Amino acid sequence: MKKNMVFPDREFLRFLPRVIRARDFHLYLEGGIRLVDLWLQGGNAVLGHKPPLVLKEMKNAAERGLYSPLPHPMEGRFLKALTVIFPERAFRLYLDSGTLSRALEAAGFSDEVPLWRPFLEPAKPDYMPPVLMPILPYPLGPELLVLDKNLEGSFHESDLIPPVILAPATRALYNMIVLMKAPGNGRPRFKKIEKVLKNSPWQRQGIYLSLKEDIDRTHYKALFLRFLEGGFLIPSDPREPIILPMTMSDGEESKLSLLISGKV
Repeated sequence: MKKNMVFPDREFLRFLPRVIRARDFHLYLEGGIRLVDLWLQGGNAVLGHKPPLVLKEMKNAAERGLYSPLPHPMEGRFLKALTVIFPERAFRLYLDSGTLSRALEAAGFSDEVPLWRPFLEPAKPDYMPPVLMPILPYPLGPELLVLDKNLEGSFHESDLIPPVILAPATRALYNMIVLMKAPGNGRPRFKKIEKVLKNSPWQRQGIYLSLKEDIDRTHYKALFLRFLEGGFLIPSDPREPIILPMTMSDGEESKLSLLISGKV
């Protein structure tokens, strides 16, 4: 588990040229430049940009005019999907991070809340913290808290979330569940990267790479720009991990292994 950083630094993202489109694990920029996205919106795009059927669910809900935050069966479907990932837990849904932060403060949780990232640790009730915030594969989904059921009374009821948001988020959850249950638990093997990690400043947990030691802003800026020049977008905040994509070409893996080793 890592601690939640409520306001991560996004300033370095301004170094990118304008992004024209995103597909799978790539960003396509003005001037014909293509980047491998290792940030993936802090993990919300861990399944890639435009994962299967997610956009279709959003379009269908929008076509029905389901923009308003009103009761709808989709809320039950969304919670059912969450229960597959987090059995025996309670959930609270919020429209935005500000509402979530106020709910935590009102319940007496003013400290940072642990994050849960998919493809890293199984969500087993016997060793999960009482409150956590999962990073889930829906860039436009609701804010979410996962609670010990004994704490349900400390949090007011969930916000009503528009079905146009819940529909694609539910589809994305089921996409992730399929991958998490697949052989290998959705973890790609990148042999060239694994080979250079031991003598690099990076350490790996599942699909995530984080720096072994703290780094100041000036040095991280240089690191960010070096990866960017090499064709890779890494997080603009060193407290967030690099996310290894589900697929990379041999050439991309070779380039990334050199960057991780510090040889370029």
